[in-house]
This record gives sequence, C-alpha cells and structure tokens, in this order.
Amino acid sequence: MEKKLMKKQILLILLVAFLLAGCGGKSTAEPPQVPTLAPTETAIPAPTLIPTPETPLALLVIPADMDQEISDTYQSLVYNLAQNSGMRFQVRNTLTEADLEPGLRVVIALPPDPGLMALAPLAPQAQFLAVNIPDVVAGGNLSVLANTDRPDIAAFISGYIAAMITEDYRVGLMIPKDDPLGQTTLTAFRKGVEYYCGTCTAFIYPSWCTLAPCYPQYIEIPADEDVATYNAYSDFLILQRQVETIYLAPQFATPELLTYLSSSGILVISDYSPQKKLGNWVATIQPDVIHAIESAWTDLVAGKGGVNVFSPLILTDISSEHLPPGKEQVAQDVLAQLQSGYILTGVNP
Repeated sequence: MEKKLMKKQILLILLVAFLLAGCGGKSTAEPPQVPTLAPTETAIPAPTLIPTPETPLALLVIPADMDQEISDTYQSLVYNLAQNSGMRFQVRNTLTEADLEPGLRVVIALPPDPGLMALAPLAPQAQFLAVNIPDVVAGGNLSVLANTDRPDIAAFISGYIAAMITEDYRVGLMIPKDDPLGQTTLTAFRKGVEYYCGTCTAFIYPSWCTLAPCYPQYIEIPADEDVATYNAYSDFLILQRQVETIYLAPQFATPELLTYLSSSGILVISDYSPQKKLGNWVATIQPDVIHAIESAWTDLVAGKGGVNVFSPLILTDISSEHLPPGKEQVAQDVLAQLQSGYILTGVNP
C-alpha cells in the first residue's frame, strides 16, 4: 500500500516537473513574416527652361558722314530715351532685313532713306520713325516726322530775315514751278518782307524796275529740269535782278548750286540744312526735331504709329556774321508770334 502511494507521489512529482519545464521554456516558433512591397520609383521630370525675355532694342539709323556734333546730339538723345525705357540702344549707318531682330521695338532713321517703307512691314513688333526723309508716307507701323505742316510760316520768317539783313531789300526766291507749295512760299515770303519794311521802297530803283516795290524777285524751276542748269537759273536773280539774299527751296539745294551761290557772294536762307555749311549761309528754318522725337517717343514705345509728326519751327545753323545776336533775337520773337497766331502769314493754312 505504501509502495503504491509512493509510486503515485513520484509520478505526480514527475508530472509537475514536466509541466513546469514546458511553461518556463522559450518558444522557438518564427514570428509571422509581414510581406513588404518593393518601393515604386517616381520619375523626376526634366527641368523646363523658361526663356528670359530679351531686352527690347532701339535703333538709330544715321549716315556715316553726318556732322559729328549733330550725330552726337542724336545719339545722346536716343540713348537717353532708350535707357529711361529699359531698352538697349544701337547705332546703324544702314538698315537691312537682318537688323530686324525679334527684340526690335523702335527705329528712328534720318536721311538717306534706308528703305523704310519696305522694311517696316517686316517687323510689325517695332515702330519706325522717318525723320525728314522725302517721299516716305506714314502708315501701319511707320510714322513720319515731316518738315512742317506750316510751310507758310517758314517762308514768312525767311522773307522777314532776308529783308532785315539785306541792303535796299534786294531779296529773291528760287521755287518750284507749277507747284502749289511754291506759290504758298512766294506769297508768305513776300508778306514777311513787307512786314519788316512796309512798302520796301528802294532808295535807288534798278533800271528794270517800273513799279515799287521791286522786291522780292523770284525764279521758278520746272520739276524735271536738269540740276546742271540750276546755276543758270540763279544767274537771273543775281545778274539781272541784283538780288543779294536768296531763299532756296530745299529740292534745289545741291552742293554745286550752294557752292556757286557762295562764290558769288549771295546769302542763302532755306528750310534745308546742308551737311556742309558755307560762308554765305544765314540760317535754316526747320522743325525742332529733338523736341519732336522726344514728344513722339512715348507713342512709339507704346506701339502707336502710322502718323505724321509735326513740331514747332526753330532757327538753326545761324551765322552770327550775317544774322547778329540782336537781329536774331528779333527774328526769334517774330517766329514765336507767328506760331502763336499773333502774326498772320497772308496764306490760309
């Protein structure tokens, strides 16, 4: 009995020992594996190059043989205007299609004509301004700075100055024949002479003069006349009519005629400014081009064009020998009154 009891106790102890060994042991089971996803590669887009807008360009087209002082004046003017507008500035002596780059915005051109009427349509992004270039017509993106919209004022002040500086008022004109502008010039010039000297009665009448006043005298030149004959036309005024001061219409101001008049001792007034001033030159009556360009600049930069640009007239190329400062001031005052409408030219503009 005791043996059976002991045997049961031993089995109970072994069972307890076995259970305790199972509870205190470490588990060797592998933890469940969590599936992992391979990373997805995100494509990095290539950088997009954003072009930097090209700085706008302003061009000044002037002849290579222009008087250096005048050239410097125009270059300084347009350079300052371009800088103030955030533009690049370049000077050209000619203008071709190759110069019409996309960044071009403003072109200001002086004579001779580089072909503006053909070039302007090829650069619609730009505005062109022709400065005193004959036969250029405004339209589209091409504007024209014309000589003046009041040729009668230029003629009147020319007559006034001529009478003021010439002994016995021996003044004359060379004007185009069969041209309304020539007749306007003649009428206004005569009024300018009369405004200065009244009836202009000469102290000693020339032998050919039967009616006073004898001056101004004039000669008309046909449009198709050979330029080689201009000297002979001037001889009519110089030799036959004893004229001492001449108003010369711009189209007749050839270097040959200007030289001939100078060698003949004849004083010249015109609204044409020659590149080379001779000793007989009195003054030029022309638009204030600098002021006109400054006034037109804002519209040019804004893309507005195709218009005629006019400006007040000024006296330039003044010879202090032939038009002394005192007389010059008198002429300036009369010119100002003409442009303000206080003096009438006798011509309906």
